[in-house]
Amino acid sequence: MRLVFAGTPVTALPTLRALAASRHAVAAVVTRPDAPVGRGKKMHRSPVAELAEELGIEALKPVRPNEGWFLDRLRAIAPDCCPVTAYGALLPQSALDIPPHGWVNLHFSVLPAWRGAAPVQHAILRGDDITGATTFRIVKELDAGPVFGTLTEPIRPTDTSGDLLGRLAISGAQLLVRTLDAIEDGTARAVPQPADGVSLAPKLTPADARVDWKLPAHLIDRQLRACTPDPGGWTEFGAGRPDTGRSDTGRLKLWPVTLAAGAGLASGGPGLAPGELRVDRSAVYVGTGTVPVRLGDVQPQGKRRMPASDWARGLRPAADGTASVTSLGLA
Repeated sequence: MRLVFAGTPVTALPTLRALAASRHAVAAVVTRPDAPVGRGKKMHRSPVAELAEELGIEALKPVRPNEGWFLDRLRAIAPDCCPVTAYGALLPQSALDIPPHGWVNLHFSVLPAWRGAAPVQHAILRGDDITGATTFRIVKELDAGPVFGTLTEPIRPTDTSGDLLGRLAISGAQLLVRTLDAIEDGTARAVPQPADGVSLAPKLTPADARVDWKLPAHLIDRQLRACTPDPGGWTEFGAGRPDTGRSDTGRLKLWPVTLAAGAGLASGGPGLAPGELRVDRSAVYVGTGTVPVRLGDVQPQGKRRMPASDWARGLRPAADGTASVTSLGLA
C-alpha cells in the first residue's frame, strides 16, 4: 500500500523504520513543525522529520492538520492508508476521510484502558502488572475506534515510563506493520471496543510530578518511575548550613528511588518523618508515609544530574562526618 505516516517524537522512530523496511511504500510523513529547543531557542526538526530526511521521504509539517495546503497535498499524494504513532495533534474529519483505508493508530495500551496522551505513565502510576499496545482505526472520539490488533507487555518492578515505552515502541511497530499487511490482504477485522473498562490517561503535568512525602513509599516509587523521563519528578528542598549560616533552597529534580524498608536504618536511631532526610557515607534516605526510600540520582536547579550521595555531601555539618538531618518540602 501507499502510505503517509504521521508521527513526531523518538517513540515514533521504530515505526517509521519498520514501515520503510516493509512491503509498503512510505510516500511522505506528517510531523509537528520545527520548534525552539534549549536555552538558545534554536529551531529543531522533530525526530521523525530528521529520519524522514535520511530516508529521502517528504515531510509535511502543518501547524494544524486542517490547513488547506496540507489537505490538498495529502489528496495529491493519494495514500491508501495513513499509519500513526504519537503524532501529537488531533486529526480533523476532512483529513480522516482522505485515505480509503483510513488512519490506523498505534496506541501504547490495551484499549479501552488508558485512552489519552500518557497511557504508559498512567499504567505505571496505577500499579498495573501488564500493559501493551493496540492498533485501531482513528475516529472522531479520542482513542475509541475499532481495534485491529493488540499485544501485551509485563510491567517490571523497576520500569520507568521511558523503559517501558522503549520496549512497546519496538514491538508495537511490528504490530502496526502486521496490521497494514492484513488490511492490504483483506484479512483485517476491526472489532468495536467494549463499553466497559474505559480509563483515561491525560498528559502528566509538572504539578502531577511533585512528590508528596506523606504518601506511602510504594506510591512515591510509582510516581517517580511514571514521571521518568517526562515530566520529571521533583520536590522543594530547604536546608540550613550550620557551618556557613547559609540556606540552600530550591527545586530538586528526582529520578526513581529504592524502597529502603529499613535497609541501612535498622540501627540508625528513630525513624524518619515524611520529608525528613538522613545522609550516610553512601546513601541518602527520605522519610515517607510508610517506610523510608533511598534516593537515586538528583539534579539541583542550575546544576547537573548527580548521585544523591554526591549532592548531599554539601549538606552535612562541617564539624564531623555523621549523618545530617534536614527536610524536603511537603506537597
